[in-house]
Amino acid sequence: MTRPRPTWVPPAREGLSASRVAVAAPPGGGTWPSLAAFLDHRLPPGRPWAERLARGDVLDAQGRACPMDAPCPPAHSVLWYWRSLPTHQPEPRVPGEVVVLHQDEHLVAVDKPHFLPVTPGGRHLFETVLVRLKHQLGIETLVPMHRLDLETAGVLLFMVQPATRAAFQALFRERRVHKVYEAVAPWRSDVELPITMRSRLQEREGRAFMQMETVPGEPNAITTVELIARLGPEFAHYRLHPQTGAKHQLRAHLNALGLPICGDRIYPHLWPEPPADAPPDFSQPLQLLAREIGFTCPVTGQVRSYRSRQTLAMVAAAPSPA
Repeated sequence: MTRPRPTWVPPAREGLSASRVAVAAPPGGGTWPSLAAFLDHRLPPGRPWAERLARGDVLDAQGRACPMDAPCPPAHSVLWYWRSLPTHQPEPRVPGEVVVLHQDEHLVAVDKPHFLPVTPGGRHLFETVLVRLKHQLGIETLVPMHRLDLETAGVLLFMVQPATRAAFQALFRERRVHKVYEAVAPWRSDVELPITMRSRLQEREGRAFMQMETVPGEPNAITTVELIARLGPEFAHYRLHPQTGAKHQLRAHLNALGLPICGDRIYPHLWPEPPADAPPDFSQPLQLLAREIGFTCPVTGQVRSYRSRQTLAMVAAAPSPA
């Protein structure tokens, strides 16, 4: 059952939209000793709720700040708060800027840098495309039309108006979007190109759940791979045309050809997750770029096409052909 849309939503803070939580009774019944006690129980640990209440970071359904010593309101009451990261895990700045390629009343097209997640989650909050863009443009209704992996750079689309979201999302669901990617991967003379890969991909089980594997069944992932140019004796620059949008489709298909994308920390081998307190390493970006995206706008009927202005690092560093 879908929750009813609230009649009032607090304004965003530095691009970060407020989250809401409904009060629930304590396990076993009774009442919570305080609002802070409920928040400590209900929401992720490591957030000093007493301090955040003192700063006015928690609001009731009418928009009034809840004081630090506030009693917990009755069950099913709605509270608003702004997410934060644990104080011992500061959020590092991700290099690169979100460049706006196009903006109108219906959509925003941007050029996303490597390493920047699309939406908040886990250890990523302000350093996400969505929060940066909301802060930059002042548009609180922005919602991503599709996704790019954290490591992937390139063209990304956002919807502006809630009323037109379903029409734009149908473009991807019905495969009415033309997408072109570029990648740098090893060169193999025994792989005949162009080639169209058709396979059924699903997540692996167990500790390698992040990886997709090929299984029997009707294909749910289709990609055409073309050669753009050789980059010396070991590597090549490839153009990829995905007809579907399965998770990790391009990475999995190139890996299946024996051409794992340079800088990939998932294929062919899943790298261990670095310690939570380790400084981030931005030195080796995944050599995958969402170069171009095109479609017919379902609202205006206009043909739209947006192209990334970025160049993959290994392509830029390759020597010019003699």
